[in-house]
Amino acid sequence: MTIKTNTYHLHLESARKRPIVFQLHQADWLAAAKRHRALAKKLRVTIGHDNEILDEALKTADFMINSTPPKDGLRARAPRLKWIQTTSAGVDGLMPMNWLPQDIPLTNNTGAHGAKAEESCLMALLMLQSRLSEVIKNQHDHVWKPVFTTPIAGKTVVVVGFGDLGQGAGRAAKKLGMNVIAVTRSGKATQLADRVVSSKRIDSVLPKADFVIVTTPLTEETRGLINRERINRLKPGAGFVNIGRSPIVDYAALRERLEKEALCGAVLDVFDIEPLPPDSPYWTTKNLVVLPHISCDDPRYIEHLLDFWFSNFERFLTGKKLKNIVDRQLGY
Repeated sequence: MTIKTNTYHLHLESARKRPIVFQLHQADWLAAAKRHRALAKKLRVTIGHDNEILDEALKTADFMINSTPPKDGLRARAPRLKWIQTTSAGVDGLMPMNWLPQDIPLTNNTGAHGAKAEESCLMALLMLQSRLSEVIKNQHDHVWKPVFTTPIAGKTVVVVGFGDLGQGAGRAAKKLGMNVIAVTRSGKATQLADRVVSSKRIDSVLPKADFVIVTTPLTEETRGLINRERINRLKPGAGFVNIGRSPIVDYAALRERLEKEALCGAVLDVFDIEPLPPDSPYWTTKNLVVLPHISCDDPRYIEHLLDFWFSNFERFLTGKKLKNIVDRQLGY
């Protein structure tokens, strides 16, 4: 579908199998074009689904919005391509980036998730502190069993990764009067955290955690970061949240500690296989709350994405550096 003809060709590629909030449709583009009329006039736009028109579009595309860009012979197939925007923030599925020509920047959608992540972490922290999963199970079992807990203020949360999601988690914790320890690659100080340590020193802070929230991107450095040994370092009664990526955490070890009631509970929003299979043991793991990958995503996700793309397009036209350029070595 072609919408408008002018200077540059933008191709939007979507997949019908993705949840509707992540799909790009004509109505989304037209609404964004109204919000950015002057910039939209400089574009000829094509919209495709499931690679049905991708090969033809690539022949003349200057820009592409696509979470799964083609990796084989991209430069030959897209001789004019100047920039790729992904619809997601995480780009672990595109690593390693040896397929991407050096002259084509890749930008991600970092910044679209922080507000919802903050609310989700606020919810998760309070659920875990009040042991709500245990209370709900008692309700289902028709058991009247009061569960008394102390206030959450003054407790310590260790946030692993302190980018857009991690800072959302930090803001949530601060609203609850908690102490925040951030674990980052560099260990550099940040205003939202009371203390920051490098990922190499994570073992020194995990035993201090009343709660751990994992928000870091999946990279070669973070894959398996929260392994069995580190999960066993958590104090009895600690709570655990993962809104990052599942391969960062040893879920089998986490599940064992939950079944032994060594932790107060966990909230997991990401899994190796999604949707989670009906026979997965995680559905019935004691004190585990399963979220279907919803903690960080706003139904206005595509609206944010297109507004961000237009702001970057304006930077492109004025010769400024694009925002959210992915570091090909770091993977975020």
